[in-house]
Amino acid sequence: MQAQMTPRTRPTLAIFASDKGPGDPERASIMSQAGAYFARRGARIVCLAEQDLCVPVVTSARSAGGELIIVGAPTFTMPSALGSIPFERLDTANERMDRIIALADVFVGLPGSLASAAQLYSTWTRAGGGESGKRVVLLNRNRAFEVVRGYFADVMAHGMRNPERFLQFSDSVEDLWNRVNRAL
Repeated sequence: MQAQMTPRTRPTLAIFASDKGPGDPERASIMSQAGAYFARRGARIVCLAEQDLCVPVVTSARSAGGELIIVGAPTFTMPSALGSIPFERLDTANERMDRIIALADVFVGLPGSLASAAQLYSTWTRAGGGESGKRVVLLNRNRAFEVVRGYFADVMAHGMRNPERFLQFSDSVEDLWNRVNRAL
């Protein structure tokens, strides 16, 4: 039997992922697995919709009974099958980032495209990055974020105390969930 989370401990995860463009061919199934896994554990999921939307995360989380919020550009057309999901349209990229920052407890990066990694980085730095910002947990399945791991270890971590508190890497969805909970 799965323990239910209380509203106080229920995390809101901003998930950054994209199933468009070149990248890991396995990413759609990874996104589906993550969306369903997080939803079954009571996480509220926030996704960004500008050019595209991480549809596998959204559909699997919704199918698993999860609560979702989409924050997007006014020009984004929500797929009709997802029309029942709350969709907040904000005019500028900065307004969208600020809303995601306000909603999220932790930023989660799933293997996707360079565009989704750039959105995550922009949002994280706008939130304060480093010691004053939100925690980031990345699913490094198939070495998707290996370059980020190297950059963080070689460049960024030297200017931080306890850098592992701010950026965590995981190789499985189950471990990703454990790291999200430690980041809260």
